[in-house]
Amino acid sequence: MARHRGIRDNPVVQRGAVALVQVLCLATWFSASAVVPSLQDEWGISLGASVWLTASTQVGFVIGAVVSALVNLADRIPAPLLLSVSAVGAAATTVAFTLIADGLAVAVPLRLLTGVFLAGVYPVGMKIMTSWSPGARRGRSLGILIGALTLGSTLPHLIGTVDMDWRVLMVAAAGVTMAGAVLALLVLTTGPHLSAGTTVPNPSYLTTLITRRRPRLINIGYLGHMWELYALWTWFPLFAAAAVAGRGVADQALSLWTFVVIGGAGIVGCLVGGWSADRFGRRVTAAVALTVSGLCCLLSPVMYTAGPVLLTVLAAVWGASVIADSGVFSTMLTENVDGNLAGTALTAQTAAGFLVTVVSIQLVGVLVPVVTWQYALVPLVVGPVAGVVSMVRFRAA
Repeated sequence: MARHRGIRDNPVVQRGAVALVQVLCLATWFSASAVVPSLQDEWGISLGASVWLTASTQVGFVIGAVVSALVNLADRIPAPLLLSVSAVGAAATTVAFTLIADGLAVAVPLRLLTGVFLAGVYPVGMKIMTSWSPGARRGRSLGILIGALTLGSTLPHLIGTVDMDWRVLMVAAAGVTMAGAVLALLVLTTGPHLSAGTTVPNPSYLTTLITRRRPRLINIGYLGHMWELYALWTWFPLFAAAAVAGRGVADQALSLWTFVVIGGAGIVGCLVGGWSADRFGRRVTAAVALTVSGLCCLLSPVMYTAGPVLLTVLAAVWGASVIADSGVFSTMLTENVDGNLAGTALTAQTAAGFLVTVVSIQLVGVLVPVVTWQYALVPLVVGPVAGVVSMVRFRAA
């Protein structure tokens, strides 16, 4: 008779729990970005200065991920414990933001610390999901996880559909993250589909991700994807607001719009991307997603003048395609590195990717006063082009 499986050794339950934990724990990521208009009014900061509320989180993530990768933290500490403690840290710094931040001098360091802690949430969650996912369905599993990341990252915009003080919104996001931390500690465990982690630091392994051709091409594709992704997520609310300026669209409606276009469409893109990666292959799926999102970059000036309905349709296609390949690149990497250091490889990949986002986010902010919102998102096409080229070369690797 088959042994009854409990919550902690049931693959279906564990995969679902990992996804839910990611939704909850990543609510703090864009919590400050979601309240930028309120902070601009209260603190008297410019658009160019306010971008550091997002960029500092990305920089913090990079710092945390690099340190974690150098000492193989994700492969040496029990993954659920590391994820839970990191989520508590992200929630605590978000609450501190509401209590003591009165300008960028305090806000930016606190958001940087939030990013440092989030480096122990997202890559670690990918490792746990991978450990419960056999190779034949790993693309779908990581697609679900990235969908959870997308939903969690856009939760502040959903919370923002209710008219409330910005401090209340950020405390609410921190509370959601704390709930995820508790759930991770009580429910999550690692599964059987990855080798046991290492017990000794192995910083030299990072060079393997550069010297080996297949991991290198995978990571180049991922960098191209990240160049576009977070710049779009950061700036779309303001791009859309400028596009419909004068049409009487309320701030709460714009928040819901952003949630639907980035969060709702993004989840669909992640699920389709994960399924397609298992059905048609990783490389082809990534290349198609990059091609579609790259075309959306080029069409962004048309979106800007198209009116609310067509803008919504085209932006939803963009929101789906821009994230559809994220889980695919993570899946490819886990299949082309040493299993006992998969957590380190995923952490290093995300560190490099988020470092790239700092540049692309800043670039858009610099371009807006020069070329206006209508054309400011076009240069993001550089990322998808680089990604497609890397996937073409990967075929012969």
